[in-house]
Amino acid sequence: MEITTIQLSKETRDKISSFGVKGESYEEILKRIYSLAVKEQLRDFLMSSENTISIEEAREELNKKWPKLK
Repeated sequence: MEITTIQLSKETRDKISSFGVKGESYEEILKRIYSLAVKEQLRDFLMSSENTISIEEAREELNKKWPKLK
C-alpha cells in the first residue's frame, strides 16, 4: 500500500482523533468514518421519497396501461 501525507489543522486532527480509541491510527479512524458515511448516504437514498409515487398511484397507472380483461 502506498502511503501519502495530508495536511490538516491541529483543530481538524483533534476532531478526527476524538472519534478514535486508544491505539487506533488515523487511517483506521478515517476508514471507519468513511464506512459510516457511505452507509448513511445509502440509507438516505433508499429512504428518500424523491421521485416516488404512492402504491395507490402506481395501481391507477397500472390499471390505465393494462386494464383487466372482463
